[in-house]
Amino acid sequence: MEDKSWRWIAVTAIAPIAWGSTYVVTRNLLPPESPLWGGVLRALPAGLLVLLIARTRPRGSWWWRSLVLGTLNVGGFFVLVYIAGQRLPSSLAATLMSASAAGMLLFAWLLLRRRPRAVAVAGAAVGLGGVVVMLGFDVGGVDVWGVAASLGAMLASSLGFVLTARWGSEVPALAMTAWQLVGGALVLLPAALLVEGAPPALTLESGLGFAYVTLVATALAYAAWFAGLRHLAPGVVGVVGLLNPVTGVALGVVVAGEAFGLPQAAGVALVLAGIALGALPGSGASRRAGIMLRPAIRRT
Repeated sequence: MEDKSWRWIAVTAIAPIAWGSTYVVTRNLLPPESPLWGGVLRALPAGLLVLLIARTRPRGSWWWRSLVLGTLNVGGFFVLVYIAGQRLPSSLAATLMSASAAGMLLFAWLLLRRRPRAVAVAGAAVGLGGVVVMLGFDVGGVDVWGVAASLGAMLASSLGFVLTARWGSEVPALAMTAWQLVGGALVLLPAALLVEGAPPALTLESGLGFAYVTLVATALAYAAWFAGLRHLAPGVVGVVGLLNPVTGVALGVVVAGEAFGLPQAAGVALVLAGIALGALPGSGASRRAGIMLRPAIRRT
C-alpha cells in the first residue's frame, strides 16, 4: 500500500481509539441517568466548535442529509453508547461495537454496490474472531439492555458512516463533521427536555468527563473518521475501527481493573492481525472498480 494510504489509516485510527476510551469515561465520570442530555452535551459544544472552524453552512439537500446522518452517527449513536457504557464493562461494550467492521462491509455492498474485497472480508472475520476470543465466551450475567444498546449503536453508526461515504465526497470533512454534530444535537434536544427535564448538574468529575468526550472523542475523532471515509474504502475504515475494542479492553484493565488473561491477549493479537489484513491493497481490477465508482458516488 502506498505511504499516503497508510498515513490516512493512521489519521482514521484516532477515531476508534478515542471512542474506545469513552466507555471508561462514561462509566466512571458521567451521570448515570442522563443518556439524552449526555448525547446533547457531547454533540452540541463539539459541533459548534467545529462549525466555528469550518465556517460553512449546509446547502440544498445537505439540510435534511445533516439531520439524517446526525441522527444515525450522533444522536442515536451517542445515546445508545452512553447506555452501553453505563451498563456494560468497558471491554465488553467496546468489543461488541467492533462488529461495525462487518456492518460497514454489508451496508457498503447494499448501498454503494461496492462488493467487499476478499482480504477485507477476511480481515473483518479475523478481527471479529479476536473479539470473540477477547470475550472469552463468558456471557453469563451480561446486561441484556446494555448489549442491545451496543448492537443498536453499531448498526446505526455503520449505516450512517456508509451513507456519509455515499453523500459526502465533495463536502469538506470539517464541515460535514460540524453539520452532523449540530444536527444530531438538535434532534436530541427536545427529547432530552421532555424525558429528562433540566440538564444534570455538573460536578468537577462530570465536567472533566464531558470536556474529554466533547473535544477528543467527538470533535477530533469525528473529523479524523470522516477524513478517512473520504480517502479510504469503507471496508478498510471498518477494519481500522476494530481498534475500538483493543482500546476498550486496555483501558478497562488499566483503569477499571477488569480481567486480562491469555484469551484477551490472543484476542487483541487477532484484532490487530485483522486490521493489517483488511488494509492490504486490492488487485488492479479492484482498484479500477473503485476509481469507476467514485463519479457515481459524487452524483448521488
